Amino acid sequence: MVNLVIAEKPIAAKKIADSILEKYKTKKKYSVNYYESPDGIIVAPAAGHLFTLKDKVKKDYPNFDLEWQPSFKKNKFTKNFYQLLSYLSKFSDEVTIATDLDIEGEVIGYNIWRFLCKKANISRMEFSSLVKEELKNAFLNRKKGYNRGLAESGLTRHYLDFYYGVNISKALTSSIKTSSNKFYLLSSGRVQGPTLAILAKREKEIEKFVPVPFWQLNFLSSKSNEQKFKEPLTFNYEKDKIFEKEKAEKIFSECKDKNAVVSKIETKKRNLNPPTPFNLTDLQLESYKVFGFTPVKTQSIAQNLYLQGLISYPRTSSQKLPASINYKKIIEKLSENFEVGKELLKKELVPNEGKKTDPAHPAIYPTGEKPKKLKLEEEKLYSLIVHRFFAVFGEPAERFSMKIFANIENYKFYCSGTKTIKKNWLKYYPFAKIEEIELPDLKEGDVLIVDKLNLIRKETQPPKRYTPASLIRELEKKNLGTKSTRAIIIQTLYSRNYIEGRQIKVTSLGIGVVETLKKYAPEFLSEELTAKFEKEMELVEKEGKKREDVLREAEDLLKKTFKKFKEREKDIGDSLVSLIKETRDEQNTIGTCKCGGELKFIKMYNGSRFIGCSNYPKCKNAYPLPKNCRIEKTGKICEYCGTPILKIIRKGKRPFNMCLDPNCERKKNWGKEK
Repeated sequence: MVNLVIAEKPIAAKKIADSILEKYKTKKKYSVNYYESPDGIIVAPAAGHLFTLKDKVKKDYPNFDLEWQPSFKKNKFTKNFYQLLSYLSKFSDEVTIATDLDIEGEVIGYNIWRFLCKKANISRMEFSSLVKEELKNAFLNRKKGYNRGLAESGLTRHYLDFYYGVNISKALTSSIKTSSNKFYLLSSGRVQGPTLAILAKREKEIEKFVPVPFWQLNFLSSKSNEQKFKEPLTFNYEKDKIFEKEKAEKIFSECKDKNAVVSKIETKKRNLNPPTPFNLTDLQLESYKVFGFTPVKTQSIAQNLYLQGLISYPRTSSQKLPASINYKKIIEKLSENFEVGKELLKKELVPNEGKKTDPAHPAIYPTGEKPKKLKLEEEKLYSLIVHRFFAVFGEPAERFSMKIFANIENYKFYCSGTKTIKKNWLKYYPFAKIEEIELPDLKEGDVLIVDKLNLIRKETQPPKRYTPASLIRELEKKNLGTKSTRAIIIQTLYSRNYIEGRQIKVTSLGIGVVETLKKYAPEFLSEELTAKFEKEMELVEKEGKKREDVLREAEDLLKKTFKKFKEREKDIGDSLVSLIKETRDEQNTIGTCKCGGELKFIKMYNGSRFIGCSNYPKCKNAYPLPKNCRIEKTGKICEYCGTPILKIIRKGKRPFNMCLDPNCERKKNWGKEK
């Protein structure tokens, strides 16, 4: 009896082999390592998806006649893995799927079994970390069959994503060719379209926003009639915004040159509860806030940590930590490298869990395995996960807040402060940013000497732009996409030049795609429709609806929409062609040259880049650019040389800002700095 255990990737295969095989040999065929033990168990890797959906027959959009084909026809890298598993399956009596326990993992394993190993019996290993003990138990307790609901839901998602994504992208690209006889790849999709529409709506809100002036009052005091304060205190007027200038000036006039009297002091103790365990979205948000890592970067680093056996499976929605993972044992192991965890071993370990669950996996947790050699970014994210794990077992922090009210004449002002009395969970989580403002001991009737009274004119601000992290949260709230795909969708919008910047700005092309689809195919932007299909896929997973019914419904809807689209293809293409040129110009222009021309990114035939002037050859101003890096515009100008400032982003290194002029005064010490 030969049991072929199929892992999702080579590094996972090695971990599984080390855990479940006795006295195994490492063998190689088609340049791929696999592992075989004397008792007939073979562990072999896939390389992600070895099969992908393709048109059965090449034809114009929309095409719903699809079939699964080997991925190596497009991605040659997967061919050796396909050949290896095809070879091993010939003499395998049982196939055990040991891919990630999620939608994509199930589709990967199920497709390999049904297309390469159908004669063999099938079983499923279920695990949430690549730790030896868990993998061994997962193999010994493997389930007969495969997870049918998960596989069917995954297949449905692949078909829907093709129905929408590939067909819409073909339609948009075809409209460009019809209009200009040129090829330019434009894309949209079932989730990509609504996501771009959300961003475009915010962009329009910002454009239409008309600021309204308002006034604020405060006063500064560095002492009372009885004591001098360590730091000057700021007392704000009780109404945050005053929209009538005359009213604000009247209050200012009546309070000017007068001191304040403390009228009331309010104090309160409150508990600050520990954080909940990380799920993927929480980790992406926190990582962005603490380190500035984009969601897609966080997801990639977390996946690497998982494959090294250091954390549990990261693509989870859960905020729950089951006792079965053995909290104490993990903390004991972690405390060898993180001493702060030792204190937790003296208390009962009860995690502060959140409400969200995941049927397949618990929240993200460190396994306690010792890291060998981590890259800097891996080290940072691993430390964040470890300290968060410690913090969820901590006691609530105790905070003391004080609010001092003071009157000038009959006008009320206040000053607030909060300090931590007992850190508790905060000592385990140094990444928490908690404001500490300790106010002096005052009593009612104390006179505050007013050093300065301020009347400040401000304006209301437009809605904030989304960041990649806040957009992830918005998509989760609207049930658009999955925890695994949201970050990739946002990255695609960047790569298509629909959006730019960390404070996300929609380009002219992005706005144009949304406006065009809104006019000719609004269904492609519908949040409601996308969320509806997400719910239907959940029903498929729970076997409450058939895949065929969901796909038939989508096909009927799309046929009608694409019919209307084709009728106006030339008009659609005409509007998009001009926007492509406008967006290219926008993104290539970084500022104004001293001669009055535009400074633009120039790319040479050999791939090198520099900044040149649009008035060349009359103006020969040119500036070199660093190699092997990503360059972003900042919109700022150097105060020394007057040239635009760019952000330079290099893999594995801290980003930095630089102006264009190599001889700028601000760069004179660069070579001396370490």
